Order: sequence, then C-alpha cells, then structure tokens
Amino acid sequence: MTAVGDMSETVIDRRAVISVLRRLRTPEGQADPFPLYEELRTMGDVVPAPWGGYFITGFDTCDQVLRGRNWIVPDFAWQERQRDTERWHAPATQEMSRTLSRLNAPAHTCQRRSLGNPFDRATVAGMQPEIEEHVARLLDALEDELRTAGTADFVGTVSEQLPIVTVGRWLGIPATDYAHILDFTHRQVHAQELLPTKSELAISEEATADMRAFFTDLVSSRRARPGNDVLSGWIRHWDGQLPGDRETADRMIYQLVMFLTIASLETTATLLSVAVWLLLDEPARWQWLRHHPEHVDDAVEEALRYDPPIHLNSRVAADDTVLAGVPIAKDTMVHVMYGAANHDPRRNADPHTYDILRKGTHLTFGGGAHYCLGAALARLEARMLLTALLKRFPTLRLASAPSYAPRMVFRRVTSMKVTA
Repeated sequence: MTAVGDMSETVIDRRAVISVLRRLRTPEGQADPFPLYEELRTMGDVVPAPWGGYFITGFDTCDQVLRGRNWIVPDFAWQERQRDTERWHAPATQEMSRTLSRLNAPAHTCQRRSLGNPFDRATVAGMQPEIEEHVARLLDALEDELRTAGTADFVGTVSEQLPIVTVGRWLGIPATDYAHILDFTHRQVHAQELLPTKSELAISEEATADMRAFFTDLVSSRRARPGNDVLSGWIRHWDGQLPGDRETADRMIYQLVMFLTIASLETTATLLSVAVWLLLDEPARWQWLRHHPEHVDDAVEEALRYDPPIHLNSRVAADDTVLAGVPIAKDTMVHVMYGAANHDPRRNADPHTYDILRKGTHLTFGGGAHYCLGAALARLEARMLLTALLKRFPTLRLASAPSYAPRMVFRRVTSMKVTA
C-alpha cells in the first residue's frame, strides 16, 4: 500500500490545530509562542496541517527531515505540480525560488560551490576588527539617544543596523543604500510566510521589483568598476564558468548577492534583539554575565535555542516515505518547526527556561545541504555586540517589552525600548 492509502489512519482534531494556529497569530502568541508549540507537540511529532501537509514538532523528527536526502526544498519543479498556482506563480515567490534556499541538486550544488565557504574561520577573523568598529559607533548612537531622551529603541538604533552595516561593507555597498535595502527586505519577506494573503503578496511583489532593480544595478556597476571585493570575485568566477554568456552569469551573480544580503539582515537582527532581551528580562542574568564574560558564547547559543530567528521552514517528500510512524506521500509538504523542536523536552530538559549554562542543542541554523551559510558571522556579531554592551552599559535595562511583526516563519522584533 502506498503512503497515500494509509493517511486515513492518522486522526487528530482539526479544530484543535486551527485553534493553535489562530492563537499563534495574535500579539500574545507572537510574544510567547512556546506554550502553543507545546500544545501542538502533544498531538504528535507529525501533525496534519488543516490545508494538507504536516507540521513537524519533535527535535529528532525535524532533524531527520533537515538532514535526510529524501527530503527536498519546494523548488520550481515541485511548484509546477501544485494546484495553488496563484501562490506559487506570484512574482515574489518566483524570485526567491531562484535562490539557494529553494534550489535542489544539481543547481544548488553548482551555486553553493561557487561561493565556497564565504564565512570560513579566516574570513570571519578578518572581519572582526571592522565589526568591532561598527559596534562601537552604534553604541555611541545608543548612548547619545539615552542621554537625550532617557530611553532608546534598541532595535532601530542597534540590532537592525549592525547586520546591514556588516554585510554592506563586506560587499562594498554604499552606506546611503542601507535604509533602502532594509525597507524592501522587510516588505519582501511576506512572500516567504506560511500562508501569505493576496495583499501581502502584492506588497512583496512591489518590494521584489525594488530589490531586483537595486541588485541588478549593483552588479552592473561593479562589473564596470571591479575591485578586490567579494562581489567582484563572484563576477570573475561566473565569467569564467560561463564564457560568452554574460546574461546568465549576471543572473547567477544577482541571485547570490541578493540572497546573501537579505538573508543576513532580519535573522541576525532578531538574534541580537532576542539575546539582549533574554538577558535584560531577568536583570540578575545581565549582572551575572557581566562578571562571567567567558560565557557570552553560551548566552548566544541559548538565545539561538530559546527563540530562533526562523521558527518554521518547509521541505517536501521526494518519495513515498514514513516519518515518525506516519506515512507521507511523495510531493507532500512538511513544515519543520524550529521553535517547537528547540523546546522539545526530550532533547532539552526544562526547555522554557533560558539557561546560559545549559549546553543544549538546537536546529536554528538548519541542517544538511541547506545549513545556514552565515551561521559563523551571526554568532560573531552577537558575541561582539554583547561583549561591548556588557562593558559599556552595566545598568542597561528594559523600558518596554519587545514588539513583534505578525509572522509565523521569520521572527522580527520591531521595537524594544531600553534605558540605563
């Protein structure tokens, strides 16, 4: 019997799943989704989604999907077989489907090899002095705002700025363009949500046009005036790979620079905001870490586990298979829930407690062929920011709780007021 024929044996109250999903979209659910993930996980490691497909909630099961060769990302070939043509043919969705995150082998292998390891140990070490300078300037701005107004929005002043300054300088993008990049990144991400509405897809379509125009012009300008920067290196690589086919080469370069830029912004900014929030939420943690700075890396890892920047990602069954005892048919989409997996008590005891010394495990950077390229850089930015903050602002404290964008996939802290 095929996996399709066996699916009727799975019986879960559809209304209970819908109730959890509705509550996850509320401000309360955004602020603290983990009890709701726990509620979903009590239904099983593999929970049927109301619209078809499955939510994957358990750590080991999520890890199996992320690393398994019989699980692929929903690429163009898969999209063409779907009935929901409006969603998958939307311009914003199509644009992101050309990036590394939505490519399977051999296309993924080809693009991935062209990058090598963009953030290897030597590269990250070389970026450290410049990131230290970026942090110092941003904390100068934070100090000025605190002195003038008494409170400051940590997100707008620091955590959203550090990633764009870091990647912008790395790629040689002028600082005058940073605000524009952040703007279309925030708008484009709607297309990557779980169930985007028509209005959200329209917003993403407009943002995609802005994004395409910007990065196309960036590649053209750099081609006209190449240097020793990373982007110029990609241009030389793809010109060598595709001699006489500049149009295809430029398309490949555009996809790489666009993806690496926007993928490094909101995710890292969320990590920075969450790491600071979790420490300030219990002032004793802030003071303890000030006196034990050797555990800054542990604090970063626990922040990554506790509230990952991406709470959900999707994979597709490449063949009929069985997952945690549940038959899954070929082409069925499953939603890997990083946030739920990281809080699985079978993997991390007392998971809803933020414990700097936990030494726990998490799936925040994914796994397998699609493991996050920027993991080392994100960790470095978080380490350097926390280290400098702890030294410079010993009495820093929260003035208001974080506010979140209403999303289920990409977490974004939109505001977090601090005082000192």
